[in-house]
Amino acid sequence: MASSSGGVSGQSRWQAPRLTRPVDAELAVPGSKSLTNRYLVLAAIADGPCVLRRPLHSRDSALMISALRSLGAVIDEIQGDGDFGPDLRVTPLQGDQDTAAVRAVNCGLAGTVMRFVPPLAGLVSGTTTFDGDPHARRRPMGGIVDALRGLGIAVDDGGSGCLPFSIEGKGHVRGGRLVIDASASSQFVSALLLVGTRFSEGLHLEHVGKPVPSLDHVRMTVETLRSLGVVVDDSVPNHWRVSPGSVPAFDVAVEPDLSNAGPFLAAAVVTGGTVRVRNWPEGTTQVGDQWRRILPLMGATASLDGDTLTVTGGASISGGTFPDTSELAPTVAALCALATTPSTLTGIAHLRGHETDRLAALAAEINGLGGDVEETADGLVIRPAPLHGGVFHTYEDHRMATAGAIIGLSVDGVEVENIGTTAKTMPEFPELWASLTDTAGSAGLADTGARA
Repeated sequence: MASSSGGVSGQSRWQAPRLTRPVDAELAVPGSKSLTNRYLVLAAIADGPCVLRRPLHSRDSALMISALRSLGAVIDEIQGDGDFGPDLRVTPLQGDQDTAAVRAVNCGLAGTVMRFVPPLAGLVSGTTTFDGDPHARRRPMGGIVDALRGLGIAVDDGGSGCLPFSIEGKGHVRGGRLVIDASASSQFVSALLLVGTRFSEGLHLEHVGKPVPSLDHVRMTVETLRSLGVVVDDSVPNHWRVSPGSVPAFDVAVEPDLSNAGPFLAAAVVTGGTVRVRNWPEGTTQVGDQWRRILPLMGATASLDGDTLTVTGGASISGGTFPDTSELAPTVAALCALATTPSTLTGIAHLRGHETDRLAALAAEINGLGGDVEETADGLVIRPAPLHGGVFHTYEDHRMATAGAIIGLSVDGVEVENIGTTAKTMPEFPELWASLTDTAGSAGLADTGARA
């Protein structure tokens, strides 16, 4: 299993299991990365100790825990009842940090760390430096750097608007009205909303510019704050008002990661089988809940019975038009590459600034297997084409790795380079995938008529 505390591992090629019979599996998936890291930030500024039950344990969450510890939070593992690791007890930041010390935050390739932690560092006295993996230095950060300066927080980025940079915190932030351009990432908005209640005047955040991408993630932040008692007004488009106050201490169970459930549900679609995912929330702010809408458009059935989502694949995979799929796009694209009719993915230009340029990467890797994928200004056009085996490169991107695994279910000889990069959000992926594919009883056998 890939390490969740250090860099990604597993650089050797991983032979993707090829199936010729339907899967029939039931599984649980680890906790949501987006919710785990939001709750960790909020616990660090709460007015008392907090508990996160069934949180995610992965590289991204480990990086967030390390960052918050460096700022002075105390985070302990405690016994819990989750399938994927211990619960967490968080003792918030204290006001007695050593202001002479220079704290160092390693962001890895985690957008939530590189965007969410810098505003928090402004509330801590002293110097904090931020850096990350080589590709992290190319991810958009100008919105956060500009916002910090607009709040009166000193930032030294050498004029780059990117990592690495340092922040000189004063231990308090006045807040008030702040205008930013968050068109490169919704995380710019979430980062400021998460800590806005701790500003002495609260926060009135206004976005100007092209539309904010992935607004579902901003809604997740708003609803998370409200669920904990923080007052947020988002009644005016592109304006968010967070009232000054505190975050009450909380004890919360983290929902499973519905986006990470996608590849397993996709396996049902590819093989014409059935996959059941346990603990699916009836109501959620996670973008992954869109699987219940997307997969039926591709010929599958999806039903929620209690807390179990069941997806069964149809006779073939249908293409279509899929707008605003956000972080689900690599899984959707993998399915579209196996579809019998053309597909268009739109509204995902911002994916060029994720772990890698996902649009270019998906086009290159699917085309490298014989596919017919064309990049557009804000998405992809994917046409049916016979695929063949080959190496599917991941670019250190966990969702590229799982996309390759999905295609490999239907195409002989697909090798995923660096499957270990899934440790970013799901270290257990290789083991869970093996258990899933074992239910078909035909991995590695010659083709017996399963659809391509």
